[in-house]
Amino acid sequence: MGRKWNNIKDKKASRDLNASRTYAKFGVEVYVAAKRGEPDPESNQALKFVIERAKTYNVPKSIIDRAIEKAKGSSDENYEELRYEGFGPNGSMVIVDTLTNNVNRTAADVRSKFNKYGGNLGVSGSASFMFDTTAIIGFEGKTEDEVLEILLEADVDVRDVVAEDTGVIVYAEPDQFQAVQTALKDAGISEFTVAEITMLAQNEITLQDDAKVLFEKLIDSLEDLEDVQQVYHNVDLSE
Repeated sequence: MGRKWNNIKDKKASRDLNASRTYAKFGVEVYVAAKRGEPDPESNQALKFVIERAKTYNVPKSIIDRAIEKAKGSSDENYEELRYEGFGPNGSMVIVDTLTNNVNRTAADVRSKFNKYGGNLGVSGSASFMFDTTAIIGFEGKTEDEVLEILLEADVDVRDVVAEDTGVIVYAEPDQFQAVQTALKDAGISEFTVAEITMLAQNEITLQDDAKVLFEKLIDSLEDLEDVQQVYHNVDLSE
């Protein structure tokens, strides 16, 4: 799991360097979650989950509050969730999750980036079957054995618990996300370095030289798009 965590860590570092873009994306995500349910995270699990994720990216509370207030108001702005799957250089696979209020614009933008950097879009399911939807929660201050004991006592099943240089990472089934986080909070863990449901590649590949450079440009350009919320791939970019 370590190599997969490296990709997530790299993505978080990239978002930290592009704070304004990250804040804008979370603003949309919070608005959509609040608009589709109650604008109160205590009664809206989807909203609570987005807010927990936003905290790990240091999104200011003012931005979260502003998005919730917008959802409470008279705004009738509607967003649609769309997933695009495609291929980059040398067998690389890419999944792009979007929230958009203009489907035609988003489709054209995503297709343009794939075409520009040597890739192509595939049909639904053409890449996602090689990924596993996974809850991932990271934090500091506990050892691997301590975390395993906490989860065992709380009767929470997980896929794996891995010690990393930044702390401990818990991998679990998506439907266990809340149970894992609740058990950890009950054990005194209040801050998380990562708390999200992501797509992990079943097998990662490495790219060399020009292919790697081209692939990195593809990923960066997709993440720069206004409507793109998440980009997942199967390339190890840790080296």
